Amino acid sequence: MKEEMLARLVAQAQGQVADMVTIRALIEEASDLGAGRALERLGLSDRGAETDVRELRELLSAWRDAKKAARGAVIGWIVRIGMAMVLLGVAVKVGLVGLVKA
Repeated sequence: MKEEMLARLVAQAQGQVADMVTIRALIEEASDLGAGRALERLGLSDRGAETDVRELRELLSAWRDAKKAARGAVIGWIVRIGMAMVLLGVAVKVGLVGLVKA
């Protein structure tokens, strides 16, 4: 159907100086046809494609949030371990470690 419209517009434009309306119609039909083919090749031309893409975006957003939370947790633990090491170093330096007897 789209191919037929494009073919008719091309036939109309051949052999004459095309007016702007015909040129714009040619461009619009060609771009619609190309976009349709691209979506078909990607497997996104069916009715469920919009839902699929929305779900994929939600999944990607959740993945990014989980990555951010995991990164924050790791950094938090590194800071805590570092602070514990500093505190232990201060305790050894001051001599508090020797006060504790088992």
